[in-house]
Amino acid sequence: MSKFFSAVLACAALLSGVSNLAQAHGDKKHGHAPIVKEQKDWGIAGDAENVVRTIDVGMGDDMRFKPGKLEVKEGETIRFRVKNTGKLLHEFVIGTKAENAKHAELMLKFPGMEHDEPYMAHVDPGKTGEIVWTFNRPGTFEFACLIAGHFQAGMVGTITVAAK
Repeated sequence: MSKFFSAVLACAALLSGVSNLAQAHGDKKHGHAPIVKEQKDWGIAGDAENVVRTIDVGMGDDMRFKPGKLEVKEGETIRFRVKNTGKLLHEFVIGTKAENAKHAELMLKFPGMEHDEPYMAHVDPGKTGEIVWTFNRPGTFEFACLIAGHFQAGMVGTITVAAK
């Protein structure tokens, strides 16, 4: 009986962990933990004191970003100020095409998946969010809204980082 009870407890612990992974994207406010600077293929979290310019990006319920194409130079630290002009929650996530597509697939399976990274801004309707990012590698990257259905509807833009 004790092996059975242990197995039931183990399953319950696993299931509670899974439900924690799938916390709602909607009503829960994303807290901001200290920024962890982790080198990504598309750059690294930047410091506000190193910002060389601010780029305003609008996002709306038409599932488009305005502008949809951005150009930066390798080494630039950019402040992205993203305004949600719609009535739905949207997000601005910087990444590679492959990383964003992989993450978007996960969001379809777990639409309430909770995540908070320095290259992501979750923006409530009518609100504005910010990301400070240093592009220390040249290439073509993208920004996208990975909320289930938004990415699939074409809510994607490109960032071209020109080599020094």
